[in-house]
Amino acid sequence: MFKKLIDYFGLVRAEMAKVTWPTRAEMMESARIVLVVSFIIAIAVFAVDRLLSLALELIL
Repeated sequence: MFKKLIDYFGLVRAEMAKVTWPTRAEMMESARIVLVVSFIIAIAVFAVDRLLSLALELIL
């Protein structure tokens, strides 16, 4: 059991060595994209919610 655990962590370490980690600049650009897209989606959801609320007020 202990041998399997050691082998597992050895494989994890080997796989982590193969990972290409992003640079700081790449991470900052990705974060900006996520923030902008999140903001756009939030505005779209707000607009749809507001329009549906107004439509329901007119119906009821």
